[in-house]
Amino acid sequence: MEEWIFQVTAVALPAIIAITLHEAAHGFVAWRLGDDTAYRLGRVTFNPLRHIDPFGTVLLPALMYFTTGFVFGWAKPVPVNFARLDHPRRDMVWVALAGPGTNFLLAVASAVIWRLVDPENGVVELWIRSAAEVSVLVNVILMVFNLIPLPPLDGGRVAVGILPDVLAVPLARLERFGLLILMAAFFLLPMLGRQIGVDLSVMHWVLGPPVDAVIDFIRILTGND
Repeated sequence: MEEWIFQVTAVALPAIIAITLHEAAHGFVAWRLGDDTAYRLGRVTFNPLRHIDPFGTVLLPALMYFTTGFVFGWAKPVPVNFARLDHPRRDMVWVALAGPGTNFLLAVASAVIWRLVDPENGVVELWIRSAAEVSVLVNVILMVFNLIPLPPLDGGRVAVGILPDVLAVPLARLERFGLLILMAAFFLLPMLGRQIGVDLSVMHWVLGPPVDAVIDFIRILTGND
């Protein structure tokens, strides 16, 4: 039981912190740039209960981590009225980048903590090091996944904000189908591939190389190489 609690908390707490701060960052930057929708709804807060979805934020990430080694999840989206931003198209980009940017900073901070603690000093530091290692992985995956240039992901909003209208408008129209496209690509295609004997693991093709590259960069940045 103690080992189970150790493992679950070392995975769940970093995931909750990563997703909570990701969403709070969106709301905070939107508030500072003119839209107080999230602020008025109490979403500009470090209180995870305001952001977490019990299944998407806690159960699914933990289940996937222990069964596949990969982490996937979601929180309750932060409401942003882009029309109320001071400069809607430009500021939409900054609001979108706030979440992945926060995850990058959390990953760097976690790598520093990982380097500073010594697991030989007892169970507390062993837990901290385990949680820090999970935190690096979770935050990098969240950052890279959310930067996929497909609305409603953050990368899609960045692309809509910086691309010329001839490309931005049709991309923006995909937003209502974006999550369905992702679910089909990341889950249904691999299931189909297993049935026909073909590797269709799109998730690993899309996320694997950039996740590894970012983790390697953080290792060099923090002296953990």
